[in-house]
Amino acid sequence: MSTAGFNSQNGTGQTYANGPSQNPVAPHQLPGVGYGSTPQQTYNPMQAKASPLPGPPGPYPVCSYQPGAPFASYPAPSGQSMLTRPMMGGPPSHTPPQSASPGPRPPPAQATPPPSMSSSSYYTNPQQTPAWQYNTAPPPMGAPTSISTPPRGPAPPHVSPTASSTGSSTAYSPAAPPPHVSHGVTQPPGPQMHRTPLHGYPPPGSGPPSMAPMAPHTYQPNRAPFGPPPTGPLPSMNPAPPPMGPPMAHASPQPPKADAQCGGAANSTLPPTEHDCQEGDIECPGTGPQATNSFNHVDNRMGGSPQPGPPGRHLGGHYPTLPPGYQNAAPPPSAMHPAIQAATQPYSQAPQPYQQPLGGPGPAQLSPSLAAMSLQSSTPEALRVVNLLQERNLLPPIPIPPPTPCLQQELQKINCNPEVFRSTLTSIPQTQSLLNKAKMPLGLLLHPFKDLSLPVVTSSTIVRCRSCRTYINPFVSFLDQRRWKCNLCYRVNDVPEEFMYNPVSRSYGEPHKRPEVQNATIEFIAPSEYMLRPPQPAVYLFILDVSHNAVETGYLSVFCQSLLDNINGLPGDSRTKIGFVTFDSTIHFYNLQEGLSQPQMLIVSDIDDIFLPTPDSLLVNLNECKELVQDLLKSLPTLFQKTMETQSALGSALQAAYKLLLPTGGRMSVFQTQLPNLGVGALQSREDPNQRASAKDIHHLSPATDFYKKLALDCSGQQVAVDLFLLSSQYCDLASLGCISRYSAGSVYYYPSYHHQHNPAQVECFQKDLKRYLTRKIGFEAVMRIRCSKGMSIHTFHGNFFVRSTDLLSLPNVNPDAGFAVQMSIEENLDDMQNVSFQAALLYTSSKGERRIRVHTLCLPVVNSLSDIFAGADVQAITGLLACMAVDRSATASLSDARDAMTNAAIDSLTSFRQSVLSIQQPGLLAPACLRLFPLFILALLKQKAFRTGTSTRLDERLFAMCQLKYQPLVYSMLMIHPALYRVDNLSDEGALNINERTVPQPPLLQLSVEKLSREAAFLMDAGTVMYLWVGRSCHPGFLTQVLGVASYAAVPDNLYLLPELDTAESQRTRAFIGWLRDQRPFFPPLHVIRDESQLKPMFMQNMIEDRTESALSYYEFLLHLQQQISK
Repeated sequence: MSTAGFNSQNGTGQTYANGPSQNPVAPHQLPGVGYGSTPQQTYNPMQAKASPLPGPPGPYPVCSYQPGAPFASYPAPSGQSMLTRPMMGGPPSHTPPQSASPGPRPPPAQATPPPSMSSSSYYTNPQQTPAWQYNTAPPPMGAPTSISTPPRGPAPPHVSPTASSTGSSTAYSPAAPPPHVSHGVTQPPGPQMHRTPLHGYPPPGSGPPSMAPMAPHTYQPNRAPFGPPPTGPLPSMNPAPPPMGPPMAHASPQPPKADAQCGGAANSTLPPTEHDCQEGDIECPGTGPQATNSFNHVDNRMGGSPQPGPPGRHLGGHYPTLPPGYQNAAPPPSAMHPAIQAATQPYSQAPQPYQQPLGGPGPAQLSPSLAAMSLQSSTPEALRVVNLLQERNLLPPIPIPPPTPCLQQELQKINCNPEVFRSTLTSIPQTQSLLNKAKMPLGLLLHPFKDLSLPVVTSSTIVRCRSCRTYINPFVSFLDQRRWKCNLCYRVNDVPEEFMYNPVSRSYGEPHKRPEVQNATIEFIAPSEYMLRPPQPAVYLFILDVSHNAVETGYLSVFCQSLLDNINGLPGDSRTKIGFVTFDSTIHFYNLQEGLSQPQMLIVSDIDDIFLPTPDSLLVNLNECKELVQDLLKSLPTLFQKTMETQSALGSALQAAYKLLLPTGGRMSVFQTQLPNLGVGALQSREDPNQRASAKDIHHLSPATDFYKKLALDCSGQQVAVDLFLLSSQYCDLASLGCISRYSAGSVYYYPSYHHQHNPAQVECFQKDLKRYLTRKIGFEAVMRIRCSKGMSIHTFHGNFFVRSTDLLSLPNVNPDAGFAVQMSIEENLDDMQNVSFQAALLYTSSKGERRIRVHTLCLPVVNSLSDIFAGADVQAITGLLACMAVDRSATASLSDARDAMTNAAIDSLTSFRQSVLSIQQPGLLAPACLRLFPLFILALLKQKAFRTGTSTRLDERLFAMCQLKYQPLVYSMLMIHPALYRVDNLSDEGALNINERTVPQPPLLQLSVEKLSREAAFLMDAGTVMYLWVGRSCHPGFLTQVLGVASYAAVPDNLYLLPELDTAESQRTRAFIGWLRDQRPFFPPLHVIRDESQLKPMFMQNMIEDRTESALSYYEFLLHLQQQISK
């Protein structure tokens, strides 16, 4: 693998000790050659341009969108260059090789395309981007790997009673009978819905697809039309009929492609490198039994009648497919946040087994449209036409649940939880041109390490596809007891002898009842071949700013006390190590070696050539030296109490910490309170406070130096992650400092204006966050790979990580609060498939030293009509993915380009719906019911702290908001985008939840408009990371006395952030509701009680998204702007 491609995305770093070794001898790709046809351009809403957004009427200044680079990959007029990034990579590599014995898996070729990365995914000059292509020659096939005789009898794999890293996992053991699990799935009310495709335009010169012709239309001025005018009638909104014709079972296999799943190793005869085996390899270890023939003709020879098509659950003539479920039941919905409850409602109970009839087609072999037709005869609710200009109260009183994929009920019962794995479109288009026509982004949002109660399997054999290395999952097909077909590449694999034994029922000969085939999310205890070295211990290193500014904030005493309180809760085992480094203008190390009577400080003043004074005694075993550690934590706050040192040598302290963790890897926790101004990595202030509210483009969103990025890449190569805590009232250049966490898979915490006396709410927030940070579970030396069905490909990742190869993310640490997103494209027609699957595999070392693999599998239907694509659009997932894309666009182009791009995303999707789905044209701004909130969410993004203009916003606060949008899981980031507003002065027990003998009221959601406020009431706004309790001037005296504990409105304190614990029903209801909201997220949102005179009132009012401000349109004005653009 050539390093050029990765350097352009991730920067340069040292060679991995436990990672890939680059292959300098792999042949170069011949330019312009590859398997399959050239993929169509993908619709990218982050490259579109909108017409200037008019400012609000009246005397207010106009805030117009700045013209910039185009946002979507629209076809350019002839002779005009396109400002689009070339497609990175050739066709996907999921097609199985023709030989049954692929031989050893060689290392990747140099031309393997690296995916674009969230934070640096665009080249400086897009026109000079190399056109990455896969090699053309089919891989040489080696001799079959010798296989030892499988063990006889049912003694093989077992599922150990080992608990999951979550602490509440279900484990399987043959020694105990399986517990009884009640099965059932709560179905959401209403008719079954179709699901829909995504985004993109056809390339210039291509004709429209044979589906729904579009009316002639040109979007904005200076935009080229995307195709010839329609020649046929408008499409109807009825589901498309099932595809007709002979089954596809006899289709000849396609030629093999480069195996990007294993680092592109299929294109070389070289032996596998460490890099190839790095997912432990979760991708390349071991060689199980090999099927003599791996394609569909095997089904015809052995399974009776031909099977109709490769996808879905194929049914052999002698062996039914039985996917029963042993999934644990999710927590009861009553204990969950409304958004989380809505997200998990269809998945809240364990699945039930079902029996397929012999000799008949399986349920997955019916087309999704036909399946839906059997359940409904009218237009689905998701496609109900809504005139946004006439229906004002569109916000439902409860959070909207994610759409349910239009799969057969038995498949949907065992599908992956949408909180873990969620697609922007729950119905995948058959072709890229159809996706381009829908003009919606196709992508996945993941929360892979979420705290879950899940089954843990211990087995010496982890069953995986011999071709694409997919883990066996509920969506594979068993042809008979001895063979199963992969649901990603459709290769036929043998069932290992050990897999024949079911540890749950303690029976033999039922591989389809194994836990691996019953659960879409499962965790394995990995055997030794998934390890390149012994699992590393849990290592925690704390780097603390002790300059005068840091001492003034008072954070040091809070940190030391929190660590003292939670030191026994640090995840780990008997090998856990801990160390401390403090710094100002010099670096201070602490000798904590066993046998010393007290900690010993060692000062290194040569910050230009940093070294470790006593390398063996600075990181010590926590259990053996706990008393010394506690003594140090008690003395640190007073040790620097009188310091007058104002300089900060953060860069040198990070270099020292890197050297300290070099042998083992681990977690580095950095606490910084000012701009680094000494030694390497020194920074200068780039913020002009006078231009914070400027309507022009915001500058300095990119790093000022690459020092922190390069150091982060070095840390990532040595399995070190860096978490950054910024506690400052001054500019700290988060754009530069944040790179140390972004590229090492760390986290960023920001506490503006932190002070232990002047800002007690921030202190409480810091304490709560720190407790969660210190005690939450953690995974070390992790890698994650995302696979998708043949014909699809991944081209961009979003989150905090380092892209190690085309589809492999390096995560030195992984935590349960981290989210990721990926963008996808369709590179081959999916017209012979009914379903496609996506699988995310996360290999990590637990804090107890176990090597584990967590696997999530998602199955979605394939559709061939635009109406089905729109019916399955997930408006929240689309909004979350667009937010990630807009953050990248802000850094690589400009903030105005990102704002224009988000506006165009709404214009494009609604235009496509109007032209290609509606059979009867009507006046007004029309949207399908499933996208009725899309313009509102886009306007919310435009007014969000990360993207707003015309409002005074600190540069660091803007950048921190951007970090959160890219890093937070969707359910939390949506509250930051569109806060929740509740009236709380009249809470009652009607409709309340009962949780742990506590009554939690459930007030309805209100629109974010001042017209919903009342001076006689009190309202709670939940903005995700902060909560506001606004008290009206004429609020009922009963609420003031019984909830706030004050006699009158004038007596409400200005800085009230804690509700008094009063023995009244009103106080108990209010505190129970706020506590319940807080319990549903991993971070702690502080509460601010505000009055009309409070300094924080403008922050509360800025979240009134539907109202007009001096620099932004109201919701109704924004709708008028969209209608004007669509009607052009």
